[in-house]
Amino acid sequence: MQQTVIGVIGGSGLYEMEGLTQVEEVRLQTPFGDPSDAYITGFLGNVKMVFLPRHGRGHRLLPSEVPYRANIYGMKMLGVQQVISVSAVGSMKEEIVPGHIVIPDQFFDRTTGKRPSTFFGDGIVGHVQFADPVCCQLSDVVAQAAQQVGATVHKGGTYICIEGPNFSTRAESNIFRMWSSASVCCYDR
Repeated sequence: MQQTVIGVIGGSGLYEMEGLTQVEEVRLQTPFGDPSDAYITGFLGNVKMVFLPRHGRGHRLLPSEVPYRANIYGMKMLGVQQVISVSAVGSMKEEIVPGHIVIPDQFFDRTTGKRPSTFFGDGIVGHVQFADPVCCQLSDVVAQAAQQVGATVHKGGTYICIEGPNFSTRAESNIFRMWSSASVCCYDR
């Protein structure tokens, strides 16, 4: 049986992954351009991992400059089958405080067009089912692992992604809070 390869995309503040052994740095070129940085491969225990800092080491790429398609395509080139993306974001609920971990199960995309939203186009049309965009099994594993190390975990919620690097206005945040299903989690920048 082939071992599952897990990819981790680090957000703001997560530029390296501690505890990896047999570490290698891999630079790739993809049909979608260069990824944000070199991929770091290695093992965490007996699990093969591929890590990539979303904004590049040193946080040098704005959210609208991150080459999302290249990053994901590169993960696929390295054999990644499941991706965990980590983000440092603000909460839309008072009970979700800094340091808590939220594992969203839905997304609300408020970006306005600077980011390509598909791998398709240029003569290739594809419609992708996205009603349930998160792998339930991987979410369960992440939640259990976080709980085992004593983290406070909120499983489920909606990740609201706004066009960064600005934060939402107070009015926008209040609207997000009023949307009961969308106010569960957080927003990105």
